[in-house]
Amino acid sequence: MRQVILYKDEDGYWIVECPSLKGCVSQGKTKEEALVNIKEAISGYVVALEEDGLPVPEDKFEAFLVLV
Repeated sequence: MRQVILYKDEDGYWIVECPSLKGCVSQGKTKEEALVNIKEAISGYVVALEEDGLPVPEDKFEAFLVLV
């Protein structure tokens, strides 16, 4: 299980990032499509790390809202 950040960009696409896996980003025209795509991206990322004998980072992400 991984935490992700989901937000809409200026072109109307949904961007989704997995902060615990550096550079693991995907997108979709809808929230649902973006979430399906990030699941595939996370799976591929983890498989690539394992195949290369590299450690899989733990999910240590915390989210906070900051009032400015």
